[in-house]
Amino acid sequence: MPLRISDLLARPDLRLSVTYEVPPRLLERTIEAATVSDLLTPGKWLQGGELLMTIGLLLPMEPAACRTYVRDVAEGGAACLALGLGQGLPYQEAPDVLVAAAEETGLPLLTVPDEVPFIAVTKAVFDARADEQRAALHRAFATQRRLTAAAAAGDGLRPMLAEWTAATGVGAAVLDPLGRLLAAGGREQHPPPAQARELIERVATRGLRGSASSTAAGQQLEVQPLGARRLRGLLLLTGRPDEAARSVVPGLVSLLSLELERRHLRDEPERRRRSALLSELLADEDPSADRARDMLHSVGLTAERVRGVVVEPVSGDGAAGAGRHPGDETADAAQETAADLALAMPGGLVRITDAAPGGAPGRLIEAVVGEELDIRDVLARFAPHCPAGIGPATAPEAVRVSLRQAAGLLAVSRSSGEPEEARQSRSSRLLLDLGDRRTLHGYADSVLGPLDLADNGEELIATLAAWLETGGAWDATSRRLGVHRHTVRNRLDKAMDLTGRRLDDPDDRFDLWLATRIRRGGAPSAHAASRPAPPPPPTPPAR
Repeated sequence: MPLRISDLLARPDLRLSVTYEVPPRLLERTIEAATVSDLLTPGKWLQGGELLMTIGLLLPMEPAACRTYVRDVAEGGAACLALGLGQGLPYQEAPDVLVAAAEETGLPLLTVPDEVPFIAVTKAVFDARADEQRAALHRAFATQRRLTAAAAAGDGLRPMLAEWTAATGVGAAVLDPLGRLLAAGGREQHPPPAQARELIERVATRGLRGSASSTAAGQQLEVQPLGARRLRGLLLLTGRPDEAARSVVPGLVSLLSLELERRHLRDEPERRRRSALLSELLADEDPSADRARDMLHSVGLTAERVRGVVVEPVSGDGAAGAGRHPGDETADAAQETAADLALAMPGGLVRITDAAPGGAPGRLIEAVVGEELDIRDVLARFAPHCPAGIGPATAPEAVRVSLRQAAGLLAVSRSSGEPEEARQSRSSRLLLDLGDRRTLHGYADSVLGPLDLADNGEELIATLAAWLETGGAWDATSRRLGVHRHTVRNRLDKAMDLTGRRLDDPDDRFDLWLATRIRRGGAPSAHAASRPAPPPPPTPPAR
């Protein structure tokens, strides 16, 4: 227990007294140390929580100056002030001006009798502090033994968390890297509080590189990463650990990390089974809808539509260790990344395959996930900096097609530095992003140049782009532009006359669509910015 002012007053050997009716809450202040000073301004020499003793050698008797002295002591952080009394000392009792200043400031003022030396008070304080530290150390050892015994029993995470909470009074829960509850110390498995979500997300994105803590609604929250070489889970502490409990937190983190690593190894046969199931599904070139759906349902993947995901793993440091071939590093990275993805993806249908002929050397990770899964978030968390392709959502029996499309996006992903998704609305964007900007804008200028020179060229180009984006729907184009459909038709007729192209010709229509997409997707080219103004109309001949 911390040493309080009331504890010192209760010791008969010290014979300390209060000089005024001190409120009980002030007497519950903790004493961290004892010191002696007769300086007129001792506050800057204090650290907080001290019992400051003085004989009042320089104590001012003018009320304003005395209040200044007491405020300096209080603002320095002293828990209380003690005045030594006795024969041959400046004071035989506490002066009224000092008592009034202490009461006004809210600083407990004690007196130390003549027969009690200051060193006796100092020894009493430091003996009590030493006893407190020994008790905290014993509690820490006892808590650590309880945790170790629970870990040795091999019954999983919950017994360790329960022992921790029982010993410290601090709530504890273990979450997976996505923030899903795995086990908690209480009898009921409550999800983490809403105010902890931001903290959990912050630590999870940093991996094993650090913890975080915060206070929300008066509640202390702390999140610690769990795992050896890779993030396996998160420890959420709810409450404020005391000194003894704080010293045990590293041991708790180590034991929980060990248990999660054990669980990771125990799950390897199940990961292999699911990998084999995925291989079986993909080996059938034309599976029936019922069979494909039943296979996915058997591992808990019940989504009506699924998508294929292909990841190209990269080793953590890009270099092989001593005596190891670089390919070994890549294989290890593939195994670890695949295991992480299997944990994060509902159903866990993940397998490692050889790269396709003609592609980058090494291994690839293939996975099947439900359409509703935020796969980009999963990849950012568990496969950062890895090229990845995301296939379109399909029926379960057509997932082979989705995987093939995903694999085709790996080269694009390597170039862009982020996962690429096969969606019709993004396919052209991917192609345009790969092209040289000057070349692309030059192409657009060659197609749309005649419209740039027209008086209402911007209007004609905007109408053409809207018509192409709505799939040639006249009514939808007129609604988008806020004009009559006849106006749309007249503008497009003029645009076709100027460009010499036809909207019913597939090649012309593709050229016009691509040119408008280039114009919409990037800054105007230097060529476009310096186009000549349209020539003035010819002067009619004089009559």
